[in-house]
Amino acid sequence: MLAILAAIVFGFALLLDLLNTDFGAPDLFNWNTLVLIGLLLLSLYLAGVGSGPRSGGGGGGGRWYRGRRPGRG
Repeated sequence: MLAILAAIVFGFALLLDLLNTDFGAPDLFNWNTLVLIGLLLLSLYLAGVGSGPRSGGGGGGGRWYRGRRPGRG
């Protein structure tokens, strides 16, 4: 989810740069600020923050028993 938000922020920064506008707020919507926000979101995604719900129940997903099952010949 954070990677998608970073892509949206980067796209918005590119649009601002291509249109050469600041939407009337030069300190809020400048190119450098949006790039830094995008890099922050991307680094949080790569660090594993906000990775979403895991598949399965209590933390592990799929088959939880990895060894040889007892009583299976």
